[in-house]
Amino acid sequence: MAIVLEANYAKKLGLPNYSSHQYCVTIRTELTDLAQVAEESGRLYRLLQDAVDREIQEVGFMPDASRYGMNPATDSQPRNGNGNASNANGHAANGNGANGQPRNGEAWACTEGQQKLILQLVHDHRLDKADIEAMARQLFGCGVKEVNKMQASNLIDELLEKVGKKSTSRRPRWQSREGARA
Repeated sequence: MAIVLEANYAKKLGLPNYSSHQYCVTIRTELTDLAQVAEESGRLYRLLQDAVDREIQEVGFMPDASRYGMNPATDSQPRNGNGNASNANGHAANGNGANGQPRNGEAWACTEGQQKLILQLVHDHRLDKADIEAMARQLFGCGVKEVNKMQASNLIDELLEKVGKKSTSRRPRWQSREGARA
């Protein structure tokens, strides 16, 4: 009776701009004696580890983070705000996004109410969209459409301060009431 021994070794490395790459090798061998398992397992582990460590050093293609995904018109397939391919109706082709239904042709990561308020502030106060995009990138490391609910809330606070609609003396929401008394 043959004993099948399968060994797998994988390594995943984080890269800049929220990227990563991974390499995995699996090998299967047959043994005739159960006493060989420990020795063969150790040998396979070392062999696989050496192979993976040697190959994973090549990072491969890395897109320019300052431009990649920023201009969907240049992509070969239309994309929504989450970077997902969209169909002819502008809906996420893979079902991702806000219930699979992008708002205004593109999905935002925040709530629809937050999206409307941000757009209303930009429109009503004639704010430069590029300045607001830069503000979001500086504060949160992502564009306006990619900010999550909490980040959108903070962005709205910043926009309200910018247009003079909010007092800067108000304590931040995340500060506890006890901390405010101290």
